Amino acid sequence: MTYRRIDCKEAFEIIQLGGTVVDVRDESSFKSGHIDGAIHIDNSSLAVFIEETDLSVPLVVYCYHGNMSQGAAAYFIEQGFEQASSLDGGYEAWEEFNKGMRT
Repeated sequence: MTYRRIDCKEAFEIIQLGGTVVDVRDESSFKSGHIDGAIHIDNSSLAVFIEETDLSVPLVVYCYHGNMSQGAAAYFIEQGFEQASSLDGGYEAWEEFNKGMRT
C-alpha cells in the first residue's frame, strides 16, 4: 500500500466525508492559518497522534507546497494507516482553491 497525491477538490471531498486532516508545517504557520479542523503535528506530538487516531479513517496530509507532506503521508502508511494522501500544492493551493469556492 502507498500514499496518494490528491488535488484540493479531492481533499475537500475526503474532509467532507469525515477524513482527518494533518498539518505538518511549523507552529507559527499553523497559527497564522490552516485548513478548518486540521490537527497540527510535529515530532513531539506524532506518537500520540498515531496512538490515538483511527487508522481506518482517511488521512489528508499537507504542508506548505506539497513536498514535505509526501514523505509524511508515506510514513503514515508505514505506521498502519489504511489511506493517507498528500495534498498537491499544499496550503498555498488550498488557499487558492478556497478563494474560488467563495466567489
